[in-house]
Amino acid sequence: MDHSTHHSGTAHGHGATWTTAMRATLHCLTGCAIGEILGMVIGTALMWGNAPTMVLAIALAFVFGYSFTLFAVVRAGVSMKAAVRVALAADTVSIAVMELVDNGIIALVPGAMDAHLSDGLFWYALLGGFAVAFVITTPVNKWMIGRGKGHAVVHAYH
Repeated sequence: MDHSTHHSGTAHGHGATWTTAMRATLHCLTGCAIGEILGMVIGTALMWGNAPTMVLAIALAFVFGYSFTLFAVVRAGVSMKAAVRVALAADTVSIAVMELVDNGIIALVPGAMDAHLSDGLFWYALLGGFAVAFVITTPVNKWMIGRGKGHAVVHAYH
């Protein structure tokens, strides 16, 4: 089925607009941020080490990132099984790039991995990582949407 007529803001085969890519990336960033912050809070509250806390944060970033798309597609009348496939196709690369960049920055900022939730350094590193991840992930999403991949698959259900 040709979904090119459903891609608001895209010229299928000719690339996507930056606005469309930024919206897709912001969508991804929202789910990632909620999951990652929740994971950090849980891991810190349970006094886990850096590695298990980061694993939990990344896992929850994927869960929340996928859930935003999943629930929107299910609301559009798609079966849960099909909605899971759409969410996986729409968000996997975007979330993976977002998490790789964000967590890489947190790992590289001196002292950020050992900072507590009450430390400014923790929040500066996390929010700075999200900002850089947004800048790097937006062109990735633009490229994918322009080829009918990534978040473009969700547009058929809007």
